[in-house]
Amino acid sequence: MQPKQLRKYFPVFVLPTLIAFTLIFLVPFIAGIYLSFASFTTVTDAVFVGFKNYVLAFSDTYFLKAFLFTVAFALLSVISINVIAFFLALLLTGKIKGTNFFRTVFFMPNLIGGIVLGYIWQLIINGVLLNYGYSITSDAKFGFIGLLVLMNWQMIGYMMIIYIAGIQNIPTSVLEAAKVDGASYFTTLRKIIIPSVMPSITICLFLTITNSFKLFDQNLALTAGAPAKETQMLALDIYNTFYGRAGYEGVGQAKAVIFFIIVAVIALLQLYFTGKKEQEA
Repeated sequence: MQPKQLRKYFPVFVLPTLIAFTLIFLVPFIAGIYLSFASFTTVTDAVFVGFKNYVLAFSDTYFLKAFLFTVAFALLSVISINVIAFFLALLLTGKIKGTNFFRTVFFMPNLIGGIVLGYIWQLIINGVLLNYGYSITSDAKFGFIGLLVLMNWQMIGYMMIIYIAGIQNIPTSVLEAAKVDGASYFTTLRKIIIPSVMPSITICLFLTITNSFKLFDQNLALTAGAPAKETQMLALDIYNTFYGRAGYEGVGQAKAVIFFIIVAVIALLQLYFTGKKEQEA
């Protein structure tokens, strides 16, 4: 098809998607930003109140605790998921029998819904802790570790598949040349494999960072923020503010906007720095 013909039919293909994007995402997003500056119970009775909702959001100690808890969780989960997934990818691209079986097994937890995963791990962890007179909601550290284990179990297989795809795209001639030149395995890993899979690293970091910050279903099912909201993450705190406190719908919406900005800034910074690494490689 010629460029002129492409330009002619371009609106036909783009218009339906653009309309759907505008109605389903853009309009609600703009309305949500406006509602964060309003007091309302429904979208039809919104009254503009300025920055009052944002002041209340930042003065909410539970919101600040949820932010710190989420940051600590995201930091540890991003590191652990990517390190383990990359290590498994290296193993399963080597000369090991049954690699397809192991890839399937490691990927399967990602197919299970978050609520189901939360209840499964709640039963498992409580089954262990109850032998010692505890439960997952007895102490915040149990909930934190439980969420970390759950997130790793769910995401490692998914990230592993992406890393495997990146490693398999490395030309075998390059690896063989390094071997002939006498490069050790760790030198090959540091100088060839890691720089070559930087696009995969960029994708995996983006997915793990955003998913760690947005975690909701698993948090609700596993601990529901207990004990005393100490294991409440940002998404769950926003949900509880919006639906659990009468007259705080606007504050919940303000928290949602703040949450969006935090995740967007962190994700964009990560994409920028890893993108620079890709160019250097």
